[in-house]
Amino acid sequence: MAAKPSGPVPGRILVAAGAYFGIVFGIGFVFGLVRVALVAPVIGERYAELAEMPFMFVVVTLAARFVVRRFAGVRTRWQWVAVGVAALALLVAAELLLAVTLAGRSVASYLAARDPVSGLVYLAMLVVFAAMPCLLRRAGARSGARQSARTASCGTRTT
Repeated sequence: MAAKPSGPVPGRILVAAGAYFGIVFGIGFVFGLVRVALVAPVIGERYAELAEMPFMFVVVTLAARFVVRRFAGVRTRWQWVAVGVAALALLVAAELLLAVTLAGRSVASYLAARDPVSGLVYLAMLVVFAAMPCLLRRAGARSGARQSARTASCGTRTT
């Protein structure tokens, strides 16, 4: 069921962005723990990060689909772009904060230590993460229209 449009548009955008960020960050955090503890020691950091990317793509897609369907109050393409950009800002801030606090590194040393191959794939995934709500907004609008049509026709049908 989609959330009813209420409150000003910037508030709806921030709530949708927060939900999108929270879902992806939470699942990504768990994946990261598994990657660092179990996978990287066996196949190496680069390959472990690269192996994680398809799973994160699925998470990003499913989270964006959920948010697009859930937050009907965010309507236009530019509002969904704003959701993606705000969620991206939250994601990057959270990752840098974790790198500084948990790993005890500076932001500069964290960025310098990134693997060039998996780092580029990670940057591409950040672009996908930011763009996905806007890319899926049409699918969410179509499913909402179908659901409304089904609901409306249920009460008017006679047999």
